[in-house]
Amino acid sequence: MPILNVKLSGPPDDALAAEVAATLSALTARILRKDPALTAVAVSFVPAEHWFVGGPALSAKKRSSFFLDILVVDGTNTKDEKAAYLDAVYAAMAGLLPNLDPESYILVREVKADAYGYGGRTQESRYVEKKLKAA
Repeated sequence: MPILNVKLSGPPDDALAAEVAATLSALTARILRKDPALTAVAVSFVPAEHWFVGGPALSAKKRSSFFLDILVVDGTNTKDEKAAYLDAVYAAMAGLLPNLDPESYILVREVKADAYGYGGRTQESRYVEKKLKAA
């Protein structure tokens, strides 16, 4: 049930947005063990003229970049899984975006289960309900 917010440099591109969403959903399922049926991906575009790295705009450097902010429940992934995820995401994005700037960022944000959820319910309440049904 993670939510992935992705910013891509460049003009809006529906095909690229769909490819990025599918790629990130697959990596999130494979490496972080998140259910793809509950994974949401929001893709937005920032003009390269408005994205600055080390001073100059990406457009002046003829580079591209991305920023991924993913929310997951605290404690559901190991340090090794998160490190593998960052590596795999960067490699995949390097294949999707031309001249990817190394100053492209990925943030795996871990949030408390009692402060995060979907459908009007917290993940903590889902956990408790599952435990009660199993008892």
